[in-house]
Parts: sequence; C-alpha cells; structure tokens
Amino acid sequence: MKSVVISGTGLFTPPNSISNDELVTAFNQYVELFNAEHADRIAAGELAALEPSSSAFIEKASGIKSRYVMEKAGILDPARMTPRIKERADDELSLQAEISVAAARQALARAGRTPADIDMVLVAASNMQRAYPAMAVEVQDALGIEGFGFDMNVACSSATFAIQTAAAAVQTGQARAVLVLDPEITSAHLNFRDRDSHFIFGDACTAMVIEAADTATSAHQFEILESKLKTKFSNNIRNNFGFMNRFDEDGIGQPDKLFRQQGRKVFKEVCPMAAAMIRDTVEGAGLHIGDIARFWLHQANLSMNQLIVRTLLGRDATPEEAPVILDRYANTSSAGSIIAFHSYQDDLPSGTNGVICSFGAGYSIGCVVVRKK
Repeated sequence: MKSVVISGTGLFTPPNSISNDELVTAFNQYVELFNAEHADRIAAGELAALEPSSSAFIEKASGIKSRYVMEKAGILDPARMTPRIKERADDELSLQAEISVAAARQALARAGRTPADIDMVLVAASNMQRAYPAMAVEVQDALGIEGFGFDMNVACSSATFAIQTAAAAVQTGQARAVLVLDPEITSAHLNFRDRDSHFIFGDACTAMVIEAADTATSAHQFEILESKLKTKFSNNIRNNFGFMNRFDEDGIGQPDKLFRQQGRKVFKEVCPMAAAMIRDTVEGAGLHIGDIARFWLHQANLSMNQLIVRTLLGRDATPEEAPVILDRYANTSSAGSIIAFHSYQDDLPSGTNGVICSFGAGYSIGCVVVRKK
C-alpha cells in the first residue's frame, strides 16, 4: 500500500477574541433584562428565573479562558447575542470559503505545493453555511484547483474522518494530493443565551495537505501509519436546524435549532470510547501506547482530555505529551485537534509517533496514528 503523509498544515484564526469576563458580562446583563421583563411570571411561579454565569464557573467546567470569533460586537450585545455579519451576494466569495482559502494558502506553503499540485478538495466541518453548491467546489474555484471537491460532516470528528478519506484517495490513485479544510464558524450555531453552553465554542479554520510520501518535499512530514473510525448513534449532542424546519412554523427559532448537549452523559460515555479507540488504533499500527510521544486530542473539555490520556498512560500527561489550545481557542469542533497538531509538531524529531484523535456528536470518533519522517 502506498505510503501517505500529511505534508503541510495551515490555520486561520479570526481577528476577534472574547475573554470569559467579557462573555460573562454580556450574559449576565441579558439575565438581568430577562428576569426584569418577566418578573411577574417569575414571582407567580410560571417561569424560572435565569441564573447568572461567572468566569470561574466557565474555567472550572471547561478549561476555556477565551475564544476567537468572526464577529464580536453582536455576541456581546445583550439585546442580540448573535454575531452580526452581513449576508454576501452570490457573486461574492462566501465567508466559509474565505477562511478556508486563508488556511489553505498557509498549508500549501508549508507543504511546498501550489494549487496545480492538488487534485481533490475536501471541506469537512460541523456546519456548512449553505446546502449547495458544495463549499469545497467554491474553494476549489477560488484557488484555481483542477479536479474535484466535496463536503462532508461528521461533526467534531470531521477532520479525522477526512484524513482517512483523503489518504484513501491518494492510495487508490484518485488524487496526487488532497487539500483538507475544516472551516468551523461555530459562533453561528451556539446559543449565547444558554448558561450551560454559551462559553463552549470558538471560530477557526484548519487546513492539511495530504499526499504520497514519495512526492512530498516539505520540512515537516507525518506518515499516516493507521487510522480507524467509529460511529454510534446518540442524541446527547444535537442540533435540529435543517431545511425542513419551515414545514412547522412552531419550531422556527426554538432553542433546539442551535447546539445543545447533555454534558455529563457525553463525558461519561465518550471518554472510555475514545480511550479504547486510541489504544486499538495504536495497536493496529503495531505500536504500544508507550511508543506515543504526543496526543493531539479534540479540544472540547480539558477534563475529558486529561481523563482519556490518564486512562491510557496510567498517569497524568505532561503539557508536551498532550498539548492544549482549548484555553485560548475554546472548542472549535473538528478544527480543534488539528489546531493542536499544527501548533505543536515542529519540535518533534524524526521517528516520533503521535496520535490525532477527535470525538463528538454522532457519537463519532476518528483516530489517526502518525510518525514524523
């Protein structure tokens, strides 16, 4: 089987950052306005009063300290609490395509490749900004890439599922090189009025160039040794927004049309699944957990990552073994593990083994074992 490598990575980070303190100030102002407006119903026991949030609560619950977003003012406006981004005309480059192009150019540069070297574009993310045409085809056009492109969605595991899809395309000769993009504008699906989740997500876009090892020339190449994918249906992370919402007017604008989760159940059920998946994939590569020097894990919750690696190693991981970007990026869905991979790879010597693992709604888990060449 042809050897395949990740030969370049890229990252687009939005220009706006929101600290926990800023987010909490806006949320608590909204709570005060809501409770004042509905004071009579609250007093009568017809409606529950909303509870304020705090920065200490957010950091303890998640490990998040700040997040990057495409637009800040609308989120921090207690009367709106939604990003304020003007809709673009059909003949303008879409926002999701724009950030994909930015991340792609960086990945291409690191890989030492040009658009002429790419045969396939794969956009993999939790949410696409439209149903069609595919975002990947628009990105392909914007970059001037010949060949083909398509979109895929496996929620927070989209990037790892895309790695295996891209590697298979290279191995079978369908593409010389594949450009994988994870444009996550998660601020669009987050309910900033929900105390339990208003702090979770941030926006970002990652990119990877995946090609045959015998053609790669970049300074930092990671051979894909083994990959495994797993899905198991669960309603514990769900978003009911879709094109059929207009069938029933009563559901339009309801909270279930945004992100929602049963966090405790997710924690309890996903952590052992992810740990078992990592162990299985590592063994499938002919390695042992002790052979793995770095774990680039999905960045959803710090305690989840700590528990998963502790289960595998039998001890707490060092910051070098399991790097964290969650504190400043928050949960960027499928982009999270790739941000960690992009940010913490150059220091590794040749021959080092690592694991990229993501897990999320579905449930879906993707695990990729790599070795630096």
